[in-house]
Amino acid sequence: MKLVTTLFLASLLLALAGCNTVQGIGQDVQRGGQVLQDAARR
Repeated sequence: MKLVTTLFLASLLLALAGCNTVQGIGQDVQRGGQVLQDAARR
């Protein structure tokens, strides 16, 4: 369980480091939502 938590936190930190701003995080989440919507329409 500790390994899973550690890996999750590490990946979260890497994702946040890739998005330098809160706006960048919002854009990434928005793109992910758009991909899901497009997949659902098909």
